Amino acid sequence: MSHNHNHPKSSEVKGSNLLLSIFLNILITAAQVIGGLVSGSLALLSDALHNFSDVLSLLISYIANKLAKKKASHKRTFGYKRAEIIAAFINAATLIIVAIILIFEAIKRFYSPQEIESELVIWLAALGIVVNGLSVLLLHKDAKINMNMKSAYLHLFTDMTASVAVLIGGLLMKFYKIWWVDSVLTLGIAIYLIFVGYDLLKKSFKVLMLFTPEEVPVEEITKVVNQIAQVKSIHHIHIWQLNEDEIHLEAHLEFHKDVTISEFDRTLIQLEELLFHQFNINHITIQPEYDKEEKSKDIIVQD
Repeated sequence: MSHNHNHPKSSEVKGSNLLLSIFLNILITAAQVIGGLVSGSLALLSDALHNFSDVLSLLISYIANKLAKKKASHKRTFGYKRAEIIAAFINAATLIIVAIILIFEAIKRFYSPQEIESELVIWLAALGIVVNGLSVLLLHKDAKINMNMKSAYLHLFTDMTASVAVLIGGLLMKFYKIWWVDSVLTLGIAIYLIFVGYDLLKKSFKVLMLFTPEEVPVEEITKVVNQIAQVKSIHHIHIWQLNEDEIHLEAHLEFHKDVTISEFDRTLIQLEELLFHQFNINHITIQPEYDKEEKSKDIIVQD
């Protein structure tokens, strides 16, 4: 069995940006909790709860980012490369859990609206917009290349939009005394959290379950590989994504004739280049075969 791989472009991110975002969110969370209790605003408290989940998600992301940079060892041959995927899954799940809690609270408050100190709500919502907006800018670049950072970025971005909604609600309560708008805004924030959280939860779940990446066409790969002169067929294929950078393929490769090791190596180099440039697969493990009897030589076989 032979193994080859191309090294992809690293998706390394800046831990310092995460630390600054954590500090900023601790400050705004404390301010919003106090303000929500004093003003009686459920929307402000829901924003504070979401901010607190931001702090937790950012801490998880920071720890995962540090772990992912640790080198492999005899006991951890992959190192901690999946740490950031686990962090993304946890963060996405917390978004949805927080949203469900907010929905129940919003429905209860809708039937018994309370008068709210709107002035405090307005100022704290504005502070939330500034703080979360700065954090969003800090993580924007890293979110494009890293699923872990995207999960943290989504927490912060949704909280910034939630603060905008709370600000609008505060203004409506101040000038028009529409107290039920607090519950409506909370409900809207919660639905939005579920919407953005579900997509990331699904993506990270698929990676953790070793599902074939959606952008990798197995049938097309089979056709292309089978066109290589020396190759009779490729079967027993497994394709999975280890982390943001690595897509792995392992398979059995049957040859038309009993090739030498040097001939196999040349075919393997050709295969490696083909799969990397056409399908972005950068880690390949191949088991060569010739005239081997097997119960099944299907493309996909349950091992």
